[in-house]
Amino acid sequence: MKLVIPGGTGQVGTVLDRALTAAGHEVVILTRRPARERELPWDGRTLGPWAAAIDGADAVINLAGRSVSCRYTPANLREMMDSRVESARVVGEAVAAAARPPRVWLQMSTATVYAHRFDAPNDEATGVIGGGEPGVPRYWSYSVRIAKEWERAQAEARTPSTRKVALRTAMVMSPDRGGVFDVLLRMARLGLGGPVAGGAQYVSWIHADDFVRAVEFLIGRDDLDGPVNLASPGPLPQRAFMRALRTAWGMPVGLPATAWMAEIGALALRSDTELLLKSRRVVPGRLLDAGFAFDHPHWPEAAADLVRLVRRR
Repeated sequence: MKLVIPGGTGQVGTVLDRALTAAGHEVVILTRRPARERELPWDGRTLGPWAAAIDGADAVINLAGRSVSCRYTPANLREMMDSRVESARVVGEAVAAAARPPRVWLQMSTATVYAHRFDAPNDEATGVIGGGEPGVPRYWSYSVRIAKEWERAQAEARTPSTRKVALRTAMVMSPDRGGVFDVLLRMARLGLGGPVAGGAQYVSWIHADDFVRAVEFLIGRDDLDGPVNLASPGPLPQRAFMRALRTAWGMPVGLPATAWMAEIGALALRSDTELLLKSRRVVPGRLLDAGFAFDHPHWPEAAADLVRLVRRR
């Protein structure tokens, strides 16, 4: 297959590119800073010569958007919104203008669209969309708004010949440097991987291998469209999540942190505490109903596998 991946140079794009290329597919990356022959320049906002790559492609997998690993200042939140909505809009324009439009357009979204909750898991059918939860920072609602506008930009694109899937993705865990697993493992190795603010908040995650397999599964399933949760079926509280990671590495100590300590740590990492404190209890209802089988459904086993890959590296 010919696959076009806008925004394919980040952590998730690197995982997909590596796996899909190794499987023998032709992969074209759209990026602001092309460095390889099969990378094409684009600005994520306007149509250009890059649109020719989409004409005749089998699938488009749009991952473009400013990283969420930053301080959630008004300027950064606006850039997160604009980079996602504008890239989805212009990908839709390219698909609509293609003489031979792709069969499917997979659009990255986020599990953050669901409400901060502890009582029940969020699947696609019964999950509660966030934005109005009591007792959480007001700016958290902007993250939900970003997710909703992101999905709306895809849904409103006039692409009648192309199936559209919104990938409501949890944290993708890969052994690559600079990714979320790398950061969490570094904390665990330093003895800082204890419960944060009590650790009751749920962590939703997906092993990189299962993420790739789910993307391939969705490309091949013509009966699936709309929002699909890409998350393991085993979300777990943060304290249990980090305990399993410490066990996988062999670190017996994990110092706890209060919410204000987490704020200081997030400030030092130029990140935001929403990534640590929001309870994301998300499960893959539609994938499971469609018969998708996870290779890594449980976090202790997945953490052990990822640690093994890191040590091999």
